[in-house]
Amino acid sequence: MEENISENRRASTKIEHSSEISKAPFQHFDAQLNENPQDCKISAKSLRDVTSLISHSGTHMKEKPYACDMCSKAFRRCHDLKAHLRIHTKDKPYTCDVCSKAFLWSHHLKTHLRIHTKEKPYACDVCSQTFAYESSWKMHLRVHTKERPFACDICSKTFRRSHHLKTHLRIHTKEKPYVCEMCSQAFTQSCSLISHLLTHSKEKYYSCSVCSKAFTLGSHLKRHFLIHSKEKPHVCEVCSKAFADRSSLKSHLVTHSNEKPYTCEIWGKAFTRRRSLLVHLRIHTKEKPYSCDVCSKAFSDSSSFKRHLSIHS
Repeated sequence: MEENISENRRASTKIEHSSEISKAPFQHFDAQLNENPQDCKISAKSLRDVTSLISHSGTHMKEKPYACDMCSKAFRRCHDLKAHLRIHTKDKPYTCDVCSKAFLWSHHLKTHLRIHTKEKPYACDVCSQTFAYESSWKMHLRVHTKERPFACDICSKTFRRSHHLKTHLRIHTKEKPYVCEMCSQAFTQSCSLISHLLTHSKEKYYSCSVCSKAFTLGSHLKRHFLIHSKEKPHVCEVCSKAFADRSSLKSHLVTHSNEKPYTCEIWGKAFTRRRSLLVHLRIHTKEKPYSCDVCSKAFSDSSSFKRHLSIHS
């Protein structure tokens, strides 16, 4: 690999200095450079200088004279090849001054910086919710437009997100990529595997220092702590309802879109919230994590357990 990278770097140097690379593809732009060095005659795009115009002009050419020696991908401009070579050399020249994370491309760094600056330049014209990334903004707009561009070729069910369609397709293909290492049982979705893993262990390693309630997962304890703090920093932009954690807000937002992205692989029943699916799955796993201290009767969901406790009180 190091040898290939070394060869590629030499190829990059050759591109910079070799006189063999011809500028012939740009010769027919000479006339327009003399007339108006800032305007492209083909696309009418205005460029700041002659160099920029020459670089831009290459986008109109079908010829791609700059080829990568490692993967044979070709480019119209030498600059594009140089940028591409970073994929092979693993060179990440753009570094974040805040967290030191490095990136291949300058625009990736620019987008990343919004995590630190809290900048959200993309605003929804309907509900005024703002977003840091254009992709998140476009995804949000589908809540209002009801657009569901990803359709299943088998049953015609539509989805707003491509990964929801990808997960759904496993119902038809019977693909179950998530396998339990303890019993080899396989699942279509990762959340189904997580729920299943709890059936193998009754251990609860994470205990709340305030009320002593114990949890199997550290993330559950962290979320539980917010009950004691009463803090609800995550507010729904649509109805102003507040939540203690981001995941609860995310689950709530789906109620405004009527989308049900969580599907039971056994029955095909769909749910708005992931937690609702996990509770439902206990019907199939026979898991009953809520046990009465008085009569030892067990329940699969907390609401049924709480109703039962009222019998003893």
